[in-house]
Amino acid sequence: MGSAGKILVGLGVVLIVVGLMLIGLERLGVRSWRMPGDIAIHRDGFHFYFPLGTSILISLILTLLFTFWAWLTMRGR
Repeated sequence: MGSAGKILVGLGVVLIVVGLMLIGLERLGVRSWRMPGDIAIHRDGFHFYFPLGTSILISLILTLLFTFWAWLTMRGR
């Protein structure tokens, strides 16, 4: 398996683990994932939700993880 295949398998495993954690938390009663900065509009017959704050947080976490991963791979050369 090439390096791209290993990365895809690794990402798949991470997604499965995160999905199982979210299912477990939902069964425990933790359902509110809204953060400050998320946009929610509720009107008669219309609901709109845009997770702006959540998107920024996920982007920041992924940027830090990928930067750390790139630093580790460059350090090994």
